Amino acid sequence: MNPTSKASIVAALACAVVGAGLVGSSEAGEQRPQSPSATDAPAPSEDGVSGTEKIDVDGSTVNVSCSGEAEDGEPVIVLLHGGGDDLTTMADLQQTLSADSRVCSYDRLGAGGSDRPEGPQDFDGVGETLTGVLDQVVGDDPVVLAGHSMGGLIAARYAPDHQDRVQGLVLLDSTSPTAVADLENRIPEDATGPAGELRAQTLAIFAGENPEQLVFTDGDVRSAGDIPVQVIQHGRRYLEEVPEYGPGLEEDWTKGQREWLEVSGRSELSIAYNSGHYIHVDEPGVAVEAIERVASRAGE
Repeated sequence: MNPTSKASIVAALACAVVGAGLVGSSEAGEQRPQSPSATDAPAPSEDGVSGTEKIDVDGSTVNVSCSGEAEDGEPVIVLLHGGGDDLTTMADLQQTLSADSRVCSYDRLGAGGSDRPEGPQDFDGVGETLTGVLDQVVGDDPVVLAGHSMGGLIAARYAPDHQDRVQGLVLLDSTSPTAVADLENRIPEDATGPAGELRAQTLAIFAGENPEQLVFTDGDVRSAGDIPVQVIQHGRRYLEEVPEYGPGLEEDWTKGQREWLEVSGRSELSIAYNSGHYIHVDEPGVAVEAIERVASRAGE
């Protein structure tokens, strides 16, 4: 397993940047997209926030982007980027979706153009920032949350406590609800070589050594009500590159995707067979179709 591939796998498992120049390896079947320039940002909307703006949320500056026009009765689509990324990695997806829908995204604290967090964050704190963003850019309108990787984990943790607002979820290769225990149990503490390094590096990220200073905690999947949910899993088994433990890591990842189905009685699981971790980049049509399907069923 070469160093670049290992970095890519750590990014998928922990959903956070590991050092400078973190990119995926085509050999591993996984690639972290480079951020597009500002000129590639979604077209402005006439509703509320237009284009990319900075707003104040509880004293912190948060970078947000909104585009497209809201239709009466339709939810606003809110995109949540993965760890180590920012809203620009969702820009192409946002631009496509905004042709027919109102779509917003934002940089969480510690990411992109938003302020750094004042200290370690937990899921409740990240959720409070999300609520502050929604209050300003969405108002009382219902939302569909579409999250990639760590963004999906955050969305699925957030939805059960905000059933009055969240009317649908799309989880794009989301981090497992039991990611910490999965890794600790799969790769033993005395493992050496690449697997041992991978374990130590990823657990450090889980403990908060990531740009958002988010401390990962495992938990049971809670119900978000009878809302439409699409869970989409990668099909290119790049985690298998980890010596000795790779097949088991893929098994754990699959288990995690299935566990997310418990967030709603209307959950569906599918596989993006030609995708690595970045499904919205490798197979954008799959992501677009899933999000539009959920948005059309929201509120039913």
